[in-house]
Amino acid sequence: MLPPVGKHDNRNSMKMKRLKGQAKKKARLRRRKQEHKAAAVQSSKKASASKKAVKAAPPAAPPPDPVEGG
Repeated sequence: MLPPVGKHDNRNSMKMKRLKGQAKKKARLRRRKQEHKAAAVQSSKKASASKKAVKAAPPAAPPPDPVEGG
């Protein structure tokens, strides 16, 4: 079994290029997964906060009655 492949590994065979490419791909996917998860949490927090703000807002006052006269 080979040791973990890293960016400082200077072996340049085709096998090592494939392994390095796969390691980069998996790192990219892990990063993207974390970013999307964080963005989803933030957007759900924003949505729930806005829903709470709408529920907590007092109802609008009815318009005043027109004055009868004249």
